[in-house]
Formats: sequence, C-alpha cells, structure tokens
Amino acid sequence: MRRLERRRPFGPERAHVSIYLPIAELPVNLFVILGLGIAVGFISGMFGVGGGFLMTPLLILTGVPPAVAVASVPSNMAANSMSGTISYWRKRLVDIALGLVLLSGGVVGTAAGVWVFGVLRRAGQLDLAVSLSYVVLLGIVGSLMLTESVRAILRAQRGEPPVVRRPGTHAWFHGLPLKLRFRQSRIYVSAMPVTAIGFAVGFLGALIGVGGGFMLIPALIYLMRVPTTVAIGTSLLLVLVTNLIATVLHAVENRTVDAVLAFTLMIGGVVGAQFGARAGQAMRAEQLRLLLALLVLAVGVRVGVDLITRPADPFSVVATETFQ
Repeated sequence: MRRLERRRPFGPERAHVSIYLPIAELPVNLFVILGLGIAVGFISGMFGVGGGFLMTPLLILTGVPPAVAVASVPSNMAANSMSGTISYWRKRLVDIALGLVLLSGGVVGTAAGVWVFGVLRRAGQLDLAVSLSYVVLLGIVGSLMLTESVRAILRAQRGEPPVVRRPGTHAWFHGLPLKLRFRQSRIYVSAMPVTAIGFAVGFLGALIGVGGGFMLIPALIYLMRVPTTVAIGTSLLLVLVTNLIATVLHAVENRTVDAVLAFTLMIGGVVGAQFGARAGQAMRAEQLRLLLALLVLAVGVRVGVDLITRPADPFSVVATETFQ
C-alpha cells in the first residue's frame, strides 16, 4: 500500500511556468523551485554548510509532501558535496582514517534512519514527526549559534581577543577505551564517540533530510579538537557517502526520490553557491554566524507556526495504491 498526502502549495502557482513532479504527483512552479535552489545554494556557499536543514522544510512549506522532500534532498546534497570533497582531497585535508570510523557509524545510522522513515510513513505519522524534528533541531541549533555569535560580537566590540580552544584539553569521553590515533587530525581519541557522531549524522540525514555538515563540523572542531580545515574536508566526505546511500535506500525501499525535483534544485544550487561564496568572503566570521543563526531560527519558527495554525483547507487528498 502506498499513501501520499498532497498539500496546498505555499504561495501562488502559475500553470505556464509549472513542472510536474512524477513522484510527488503534483505540479509546482518552476521558478519557485529554482529560486529555492539558488537561495539555499547561496546560503551554502556563504556559510559553508550543506543547506539540507533549510531545503527540506522550505520544500514542505511550498507544498511538496514531506516524504518526497526528505528523500529527494540527499541527492542534491551529495551533488553539492562532491566538488568540495574533491577539492579538499587534492589539498590533503581529508582524514581518511577518521572518515572511515565516522562512516562505520554513518552507514548504520543511515540504514536505521531509512527504516524508521518507512515505519513512520506506513503509520501515517511521518509529516508530524518530520515537522516536530525540525522545530526542535532548528530551535536548539539556532539558539546555540545565536548565543555564541552575539558573545563573539560583544567581545570584538570591547576589544577582547577571541576565545581560542586549544588542542590537548580533554573531555570525559577521552577516557573511553578503543583509542585510535588519527595523524591527519592530530588527535588520539576513542573510536566510540566518533562512531556515535557518525551514526547520529547518518540517522538524521536519512530520517529528516539534513545534510549533517552543520552538526558534524562543530562536533569535530569543538568536541574532537580536529583542525577546522580537516574537519570540513572530512565532513564533506561523510556527507557525500551517507547521502548517496540514503538516496539509493529511499529509492529502493520507499520509492520517494523525485529525480525531477532533485535535478531542478541542483541547477539552482550550483548557481547560488558561486554568488554565496563571494558574499561570505566579504563578511566577518561572527557576523556570518549571527545571520545563519537568525535564519535557522526563522525557519524553525515558520515550521512551528505551520504546525499549530489552522489550515485554510482542513481537508487533504490522499492517493492510495494497493499492490496485490
């Protein structure tokens, strides 16, 4: 049995610029989808994040069913991560050993996320679960980023030096067994927290369609004490592999990957990323983090408002196909 809920699109829709999404089973405004790709690509290039945590809720707000949005975004994120991975690989800024340990948890987490995705979809609770997850996730991440960026700006205005997190400081998980030495990252740490981080990134990426870089990079830098450039390069590798696996599993198990939607987003993303990278180089780091925090919080609030407000049309159309 296949159930797919259609939502009323957010904003005006014009037939003469619409394209039909075969998996989502609805027409969408071509310029709106391209615009989302350009906007999120601009943000990705400007802030150095994958953008999946913004793309998925924005697609849902435009009327794309959550099941299709969650499953189609990973292919777009994988395409965006490929060029960055190659670039960092050539500069020898990818820690292969660390990446393999992260992938050992990421692959399992991705498979688990796809399985939970299918269970929630068959139970008819996927829409609610995805929306609530984004409200909580974006609210927490945005609040933490906002607090940190405001403090950094206030320190800069007072003329105080930035807070430097030096390598060699230890947290409680540094005492765990199964320690490995990652020479590229210059750390000696247990494989257990590294695997757990990889599992969390893969699980959330498959379940709610986030690229994972905006969670993985801070975890590697602030928890594992990995150098920033190596953390970014290794994160791109993990995001690339886990999103490719998530795309294949969603296509095979849930059949919710819309190639037309993903390809249109890719075109817009490539264009927007070029302009975003130039804009980001002209701004200070704490200002970039503040803008990103405000954007994350704004999207989280918008998804939350959509959950609690009464829709203009309280009825939905559900297409059901029964396979014997």
